[in-house]
Amino acid sequence: MTTAVVILNWNGRDLLKQFLPSVIRFSEGANIYVADNASTDDSVSFVKQNFPQVTIIQNRENGGFAKGYNDSLSGLTEDIFVLLNSDVEVTENWQKPVLEILKNEPKTAVVQPKILDYKKKDHFEYAGAAGGFIDKYGYPFCRGRIFKTLEKDYGQYNDDVPIFWASGACFVIRKNVYQEAGGLDEDFFAHQEEIDLCWRIHNLGYQIKSCGAAMVYHVGGATLDSMNPRKTYFNFRNSLYMLLKNVPSANVYTILLMRMVLDGIAGIKFLAEGKFAHLYAILQAHSAFYRNFKKINSKRKRNSKTEKYFQIKSIIWSYFCLSKKEFSKLK
Repeated sequence: MTTAVVILNWNGRDLLKQFLPSVIRFSEGANIYVADNASTDDSVSFVKQNFPQVTIIQNRENGGFAKGYNDSLSGLTEDIFVLLNSDVEVTENWQKPVLEILKNEPKTAVVQPKILDYKKKDHFEYAGAAGGFIDKYGYPFCRGRIFKTLEKDYGQYNDDVPIFWASGACFVIRKNVYQEAGGLDEDFFAHQEEIDLCWRIHNLGYQIKSCGAAMVYHVGGATLDSMNPRKTYFNFRNSLYMLLKNVPSANVYTILLMRMVLDGIAGIKFLAEGKFAHLYAILQAHSAFYRNFKKINSKRKRNSKTEKYFQIKSIIWSYFCLSKKEFSKLK
């Protein structure tokens, strides 16, 4: 199997300077690409001058994570695509156990390594940890991370297990499955588009796994900080998009209604905390959802529906009411 490691970049010269050397050093046998989303800094010239072994792909516009990767991957011929954030430090032999799973398990289409926090390396990182799940209402959580509670890594998630979604921070996928599933949904722009893609991949009958023997370190928030209201907007809007597209017809409107109630509670919490920009972001997210309802709803016809998509009914209830802060306690 041939492998393409593709790093999407937008004005990330400093991140490339810091993290690209580890990718080059520890990605033996892979072809390495920097896919530039129409940067206005000197990212492209910097890579050309300092890392001539890296191939540059220049996209015509900044179409976000989804369109950026769709455009970048469309012309590549490798068997395996690794979608890798520019703020990820890879480790020695990080590829080998991931590729072994794909080699030995034909029905496994996507694999994610264990993702630890670059700034606190004995703890899991927010964007993926040791593999992701969602609850009935579309709220994501991970082995090793529930909401903002990040577990310390004791090796408790070193096994290779099926998961519902793999993190876009380090997302390893078969090229043919990426194409069969239709790639990332460009209406999402950024955030949760990898969960939507994984849902469609499950619908096709494939499996997604976390690989505990592979490990990378992720800075997180390098492109859009978690306290940025723009991130709140994308997360709330895209979660509604994802539910409308993918929840089975018998339940979709009930679940969307309940989700709107829960989003309203989140808005009240932001109001009480004085985070008015985040409250406004939720209102904007819902407004965008209503405006685009017909367009997103039309995509339902293209998807078969996975009935059992959720790990538990409500992660909010488990976390805030039952004080189950660790993944192992959810069971």
